[in-house]
Amino acid sequence: MNAAIGFRAKTGRAITVVLAGTADAPEFIWRGEVSLIDDAYPLTSGPYHHVMDLPWSEALVAVKDLEAQIQSATDRNVAQLVEEMNARKLTVRGVNVVGSPMRSLAKMGNPHIRAHAAEGILFRRVIEVSAAKQKLPCAGFTENELKNVADEIESTLRMLGGVAGPPWRADERLAATAAWIALSTPTTRPTAPAPAASPRTAPRPRGASPPRASRRR
Repeated sequence: MNAAIGFRAKTGRAITVVLAGTADAPEFIWRGEVSLIDDAYPLTSGPYHHVMDLPWSEALVAVKDLEAQIQSATDRNVAQLVEEMNARKLTVRGVNVVGSPMRSLAKMGNPHIRAHAAEGILFRRVIEVSAAKQKLPCAGFTENELKNVADEIESTLRMLGGVAGPPWRADERLAATAAWIALSTPTTRPTAPAPAASPRTAPRPRGASPPRASRRR
């Protein structure tokens, strides 16, 4: 059976929902959190907060090793989740992620606000890169971009939440909406990983405009 994974990226973790079947008849499979950091290197604050007092060009260099650790941990944990779904006789066909919007960080004058923005982009982007390494199609969305779709499939989200049980909050609903879109969107598997994750160069993924639901459910 085909399956799709929806992630709601947060600092150091992602609220995750796995759905299977089709967009017309989605089945709830799993809900939980996927760590985006290495347990051996716990974050006491976001990675860019450690360097936010540096000039932006120096901060980008100083945070490179920590970015690499975060990407490695995300790669490992996303791959493990895909393997777990395969063990359930499910074939993951797509991954979508909900996170912060892409923006020009160099133009931000407030170091604290810039650190938060950079971290939001980073934790969205590492999931996109990990999906590409798994040769899984992936699109990134902001919360606002999914609002109309979530409204149109409200009854489906209520049904999925009833099967999943609590907690079924806004983050779970967003992750489920992202997974539903992956089930509903014909995609082609990428043949090569995306470029290395970094808020400094992160482009907006192709195909990131959310489709409208075909009907209310």
